[in-house]
This record gives sequence, structure tokens and C-alpha cells, in this order.
Amino acid sequence: MTAARDATAELRGLRFHYLDWGTAGLPALVCLHGITQTAHSWDDVAPALARTHYVRALDQRGHGDTSWATDGDYRIDTQSRDVEEFLRSVVGGPAVLVALSMGGLNAMTLAAREPALVRALVVVDIAPQVERKGVDHIRQFVTANDELDTFEDFVARAHAFNPRRSLENIRDRLRHNLRRLPTGRWTWKYDPTLRDPGRAAGDIANLWDRVREIRCPTLIIRGGESDVLAPETAARLGGLVHAEVRTVAGAGHSVMGDNPAGFLAAVEPFLTTLERA
Repeated sequence: MTAARDATAELRGLRFHYLDWGTAGLPALVCLHGITQTAHSWDDVAPALARTHYVRALDQRGHGDTSWATDGDYRIDTQSRDVEEFLRSVVGGPAVLVALSMGGLNAMTLAAREPALVRALVVVDIAPQVERKGVDHIRQFVTANDELDTFEDFVARAHAFNPRRSLENIRDRLRHNLRRLPTGRWTWKYDPTLRDPGRAAGDIANLWDRVREIRCPTLIIRGGESDVLAPETAARLGGLVHAEVRTVAGAGHSVMGDNPAGFLAAVEPFLTTLERA
């Protein structure tokens, strides 16, 4: 299956949008994006993953075409409970979670709290400790002027932020992450509250204790050029959750979009071992 189906679900008082690459009978796999991104962040790899799994990618609260939180609550614990309800109500049971950055924090929190719901984890370029340089780089991008005259102005800004991507790739992603205002200018779809990344991440250091409770098979993916996850931090997390760390060359923080082939080469053998277990 190469084309996703758009779908929605009412969960915990919000309307959630998700992409469904579904094939009945295949094991469930759910993709979770990073802060200010959308479910379409996974478009470069989801069709390949859908050859062996029933893949769904969720627009998390306040992102993409999912409702904004009326109370401004984007805490990790709150978002992890959204994912929990998505697994129970939409997926209908446990799933493999493949999750980047903010999504990875949400996935690890859920795996520690509700182990029966998380069959396995692929944690992408995140840990309970991040590098200040990378966080500042993301913060500068997120907090820049959120209204520009043209769609292409946003394309140029995103390409300057991540020149590993082609302009066409960036256009494809931004088509799902921007909206046009009545004035004719363009802005982001996501809740402006998320322009403060701390509203979604908060103090993540206390997650070091929580991740010790993770018991499911886990793989940690790090971008070889990431300025967010240091190799030694990835190794520390790997030791705590008994996970292998695989580094994808030619990729920064958004590993699956920067080097889709490298990402799949790192992840697919892990998924194969799950099915053989």
C-alpha cells in the first residue's frame, strides 16, 4: 500500500487526525512525529514499513489537522495518554511505536506506564537529555516570525534550517503544515502555544528514572549529524533499556526524512526480529 487514507477519531475531548496505511492482519505500528511537525513527517518511510505492518501516523494534539488543546496542555504525560487512548480505541491493542523527538518522549512515557500496550519501541534521536546547541537551533526556527507573505518564503526558511532536504521534499511536507490566512499571508497550522517548546517537553530529565521501567524490545536511532542527541547520551539510554543504538549517516535530527533509505536499513531488521520472536 503506497497511499495513505486520511482518518479522524474523537479521543479525550479532541478530534485527532491520522494517516492510515492499513492492511488488515498485519501487526500494528504507530508513528509519532516531533514538535511542530505532522503525521506526514513519515511519508518517506511509511509505505515501506506498511509492507510488513499496519501503519498509522498520528497528528498529535495541537499539530497538523488535529484539534488544539483548549487548555494549552501539551505536557508529555498528557500526550502519552492521547497515544494510549489511540491504541485502545483505534488500533485496538498493543503496537510497535516508532517515534521521533517529542513523539519519542511520549512513547517512552507510555511504554513505562502501560507496558502491555507497547509491543516494541523505536526511539528516534531523543533521550531524557538533549544537547543545548540542538535545542537552541530548533527554538530559533520555531520562534521565528510565524507569518510570511508566501508559501515559498516558508520553503526557503525550512531549507535554510535543514539543507539536507530537497526543496521539493520540503514543499511536500509544508503543504500539510501551513495554512493561508484571510489576509493572503501564510502561517503554521500548529497551535502557537507550541512556539514555546517547553510547553510540550518541559523538564525531561526526570524521565531517566521512568525509562528504567521499560521492558519491551527497544531500538534507538540516532542521526549521524544530529546536534540534539549526543552519542554518549544515546549509549546511556541504550544501557538502561537494553537497546541497541544504530546511527544513520547523512541525517540530522529528523532522521527518517533526511535519509529515508538509511533509516529503513536500520529499522527493518529490528522489526523482522520482532516477528520471528
